Amino acid sequence: MKRSRGFRSKSRGKLTKKVRKGMTNLITRAMQEYEEGEKVAIVIDPSVHRGMPHPRYHGITGEVVGKQGRAYIIKIKDRKKIKHLISFPEHLRKVT
Repeated sequence: MKRSRGFRSKSRGKLTKKVRKGMTNLITRAMQEYEEGEKVAIVIDPSVHRGMPHPRYHGITGEVVGKQGRAYIIKIKDRKKIKHLISFPEHLRKVT
């Protein structure tokens, strides 16, 4: 039998929510606005499946480059390459 290797494979710890956390103001997080050039951290919210970046980028800090519909385009550096991720605001947090 062949093992499945889906989008969320090997990410049980990253993509689980603590029971007591609950929704934690999901609507206000969805309505967040970011400016171009602003630094954001990618912190995946497992309760929102749409607009989720790949779990490999969980915890990485990037810079907002633009907007695509409701989602934001984030520029990150992955080793020596520059990559652009598309993510919903629920999965982003401001870096101070």
